[in-house]
Amino acid sequence: MVQLSAAATGEVLRLKAKTHNADSKLRISVLSGNCLNFSYSLTFDVDVQPGDKLYQNANIVIIVSFKALPYLNGLVVDYSEDLMGGGFRFHNPNVVQSCSCGNSFSVQSTH
Repeated sequence: MVQLSAAATGEVLRLKAKTHNADSKLRISVLSGNCLNFSYSLTFDVDVQPGDKLYQNANIVIIVSFKALPYLNGLVVDYSEDLMGGGFRFHNPNVVQSCSCGNSFSVQSTH
C-alpha cells in the first residue's frame, strides 16, 4: 500500500489543479541513480499501463508501476513547510539508507 498524509494530499490537490486535467493521477516512481541507488519521482499522468497498481487516497488516484512496487510498498508520502522551503518527505519502510535530502535511497538487496 502507498499512502499520502493529509498535508501531502492537500499539496497534491493544489498542484493537480494547476494541470487543468481532472483525469490526472499521481504517479510515484523509482529512478535509478543519484547519490545512492534510487530516487523518488512524483509526476502527474493520465495513462495507466498494464501491471500498474492503483491506490485511492481521498480524491487522488496514485499509480505505482509493477517494477517499483517492491521498493515502494508501505510508503507514506508527507509534505511539510519549513524555513528552507516546502517539500515532500518520504517515509519508506524498505529503505536501509537514505541521503540527507531524503530523496535518494537504497534498499536491502534481495539477492
